[in-house]
Amino acid sequence: MFKGANTPVSGGWKGRFAGPLARRVRSNDHLVNADPMGAQAAVLQSLLSRAATTVFGKDHGLGDVAKIQDPVSQARAFREAVPVRDYEGLKPYVERAVAGEPDVLWPGLPKYFCKTSGTTSGAKYIPLTEDSLPNHIGAARRALLHHVANSGSAEFVGGKMIFLQGSPTLTPTPGGVPLGRLSGIVAHHIPTYLQRNRLPAWDTNCIEDWETKVEAIVRETAGQDLRLISGIPSWVQMYFERLLAHTGAANVKEVFPNFSLFVFGGVAYAPYAERFRELIGGDVATVETYPASEGFIAYQDGSPGEGLLVNAADGLFLEFIRADEYGRDDARRFGLGEVEMGVNYAVVISSNAGLWAYDLGDTVRFVSLAPARVVVTGRIKHYTSAFGEHVIAEEVESAMAEAVAQHGGQVVEFHVAPEVNPNSGLPYHEWFVEFAVEPEDAGAFAAALDARLQERNPYYRDLIAGAVLRRAELTALRPGAFRDAMAHRGKLGGQNKIPRLANDRSMAEQLLAHG
Repeated sequence: MFKGANTPVSGGWKGRFAGPLARRVRSNDHLVNADPMGAQAAVLQSLLSRAATTVFGKDHGLGDVAKIQDPVSQARAFREAVPVRDYEGLKPYVERAVAGEPDVLWPGLPKYFCKTSGTTSGAKYIPLTEDSLPNHIGAARRALLHHVANSGSAEFVGGKMIFLQGSPTLTPTPGGVPLGRLSGIVAHHIPTYLQRNRLPAWDTNCIEDWETKVEAIVRETAGQDLRLISGIPSWVQMYFERLLAHTGAANVKEVFPNFSLFVFGGVAYAPYAERFRELIGGDVATVETYPASEGFIAYQDGSPGEGLLVNAADGLFLEFIRADEYGRDDARRFGLGEVEMGVNYAVVISSNAGLWAYDLGDTVRFVSLAPARVVVTGRIKHYTSAFGEHVIAEEVESAMAEAVAQHGGQVVEFHVAPEVNPNSGLPYHEWFVEFAVEPEDAGAFAAALDARLQERNPYYRDLIAGAVLRRAELTALRPGAFRDAMAHRGKLGGQNKIPRLANDRSMAEQLLAHG
């Protein structure tokens, strides 16, 4: 049934070439990133010099800032000249570029616009330039090469690779610049030597409806020697489940014996780990990345759990605002040389795509300073704080992973929302969980979730101890509830991420309606 079953595992000539290249890239990356402050100073100087004569540059005096020789003084002057903006704040400039006006945010016209969905802005159009594209493509390439250098294995390059992503179909903006999803744009720049290894086929990748697309991918890949799979865990999980239903196989390894590497980004993997282990039929190596439409921020350069290496010398000038100061007029912006370990920061990015002090919306925590490494802790606006507790994604993801390890069960997906006005009793946090395999004792599982969250969040613990809140409640949902809720929101598949946390009941009500 499975044509790839007896394929010998070998990287072939590509594997032999990848080893020495990987070791050179790893050595160079570690050398460059050993001095993140120096790397960032060079990036800022380059950005200021290039953009000095743009519309934005003239409006904000970037040419004068570029003349400042001392890096610390230059960074301070930049912060005084350019305030932090979200997409709405930058939108007047973006709209001029979308209309076809050159030299607005960056010299010339963008090469592409990346279309993303916003919560308050509707569709957002993020510029990608000839200068910024190497950041997206090169960082992904370096992440894979670090894996090769660290593991000594390049087996995946000798077989097929699949990237679950958005459609590569592009449409022109009013100014004639191609517009599409980031993953679809990047698909146009896959190196020629990898094109024959890449799945799915172009026509399959262009299918817009996610359910139809996954079924087509399943049919196309079922007999292939697939070795690398990349995508957001929730949607890869859906692909695995459909694959096993189609083939009748017991696990993914039975379909793809040489499957050896899973590349993911966007959400924490730990809550999915047990379910993936069962679907795959064992463990498989993983590489975590931190890509965004605005820039490829960081990637795994060591073992899982050691944090992601910040892309300090690749066209991105990064600043950080303490999450507990976020939104304040006097909130300080810190550079890579000024951050502290263990603090939750909101990420601000300036780039050679023409983004300037742009509020990315993500939060990170540093686990190393030189080189700079981070773990992604969530979204600055995705939290639960109806009672002042400010619970973040990292906390609930860790609590879920430990509850599963302690009490069993396999989690498909979950979401946490406050119940402010219960029919009786004190308010509480409600955990909506879709299980593939339910734990033997749901009450003990819910108690473990609550206890682990109290350990991580002292504000939540104090609210429980002070009888402001009662302990969390668990609501188990039927299979497919999250998929149906996301479809109802128009966010099924591709690069869409399921919100782990909310400060209201909007996602909760949709889950209940489909659960």
